[in-house]
Amino acid sequence: MTRSKKPDTFETLSLALELLKRIPRHSKITTSDLHKELLAAGFDRDVRSIQRMLSSLADRFDIERDDRSLPYGYKWKDQGQGLMVPNLNSQESLLLLLAEQQLRPLLPPSVMRSMDGFFKQARANLAPHQNAELEKQWLNKVRVISETQPLLPPKLADGVLDAVTATLYTNHWLEVDFSNQLGERKTHKVMPLGLAQQGPRIYLACQFEGYSNQRILALHRIHTATDTGLVFERPDFDLAAYEGEGHFAVGDGERIRLQFEIDKGPGRQLLESQLSEDQLVIEGDTRYDISATVQQTMLLDRWLSSFGRQVRNIRKTPVDA
Repeated sequence: MTRSKKPDTFETLSLALELLKRIPRHSKITTSDLHKELLAAGFDRDVRSIQRMLSSLADRFDIERDDRSLPYGYKWKDQGQGLMVPNLNSQESLLLLLAEQQLRPLLPPSVMRSMDGFFKQARANLAPHQNAELEKQWLNKVRVISETQPLLPPKLADGVLDAVTATLYTNHWLEVDFSNQLGERKTHKVMPLGLAQQGPRIYLACQFEGYSNQRILALHRIHTATDTGLVFERPDFDLAAYEGEGHFAVGDGERIRLQFEIDKGPGRQLLESQLSEDQLVIEGDTRYDISATVQQTMLLDRWLSSFGRQVRNIRKTPVDA
């Protein structure tokens, strides 16, 4: 009985499409880089197979192959159309561009590169010559506004974000050279466990080699970050729960019953956006008496202090775990 070749044909087609999506337009990418990206995407092919596929694609598409030295580099030719993603309407294009703005700092570069075809098509759909005037206007009609004093994001050392997101994605040990809050410079190997953006800063939740507890590293304090290529077994770690315990708000996770008085003017915001699910409010003539169960953090103390004399009689009672 003759064995069907359809699965092999489908796998070959899938591999070709993945390669075409990952070939950049303005810079070159090597076979080894493409091999790493494909492995992360679930394509277990050796480098030689990828080289043969790239050679075949370069002969059939507008792909430029730089074979002057090893490793070879590939990119779309200037006049090439690239791999365009069909059937994106103007609303979908708008959503993708908004998502690109918000998610770029938090996604691995390999994932963002795999989405390049979508982003390029989205920008083309909203280009000036396209009939999408209302959608183009919308990009200038919406914005995420900070509740605190706006600060410029701290500068990150070259390659740090790429290495951090890549190792977080692949569960690889990361070697970091960083300065702590006291200005002391140290080198450690860490397990990347989670990435969080707080205002203009990005923080890495990680576990240091030889320790069982989790810590936080500010990416702007990392001088160099290197992917070791060594895989670790990810521990039972929940980033949402970790954040809920107050670690990113500078606290030790202590839960308290907070009680205070607040003038009615600023207090009305707490009727609309509660401090907690169990918040209680007693209305007086000129004030509200508020009580709620919250995490004791530096962020909480700063928030209370921001009201000045409009908040009084602050009381904090520890809550048993």
